[in-house]
Amino acid sequence: MKYPIVIHKDASSDYSVTIPDLPGCFSAGSTLEEAINMAQEAAECHIEGILIDSEPIPIPSDIEVHKDNPDFKEGIWALVEVDISKLSLKSKRINITMPERLIRIVDQYAKRYGSTRSGLLSQAVTEYMASHR
Repeated sequence: MKYPIVIHKDASSDYSVTIPDLPGCFSAGSTLEEAINMAQEAAECHIEGILIDSEPIPIPSDIEVHKDNPDFKEGIWALVEVDISKLSLKSKRINITMPERLIRIVDQYAKRYGSTRSGLLSQAVTEYMASHR
């Protein structure tokens, strides 16, 4: 999942980062690169807390949804990727049945985007459930 972030810099401060789709999730860094890296870490920790609390994970919005918000005026927009399948949650092996053709399509898609079958299915299910709550 790629979450939009907005970065602000005042002359007398470090870069501050807000993640609009994760209310209460903020970060900072002394350089732009550090601010982005710290935002990714903050998003991962925030989402891990949401999962621990068994709450639905917010789906990332397009930057366009937030860019007219006056709180984000003059900010620099970027994206941070959060792979929920890699968060430190206990995994459990399961058996599922799917049409063979669909499995091939899932595997091809996962490979093309640098994921695994399990990672892709976990992300798809999470996004589906978050969008249908």
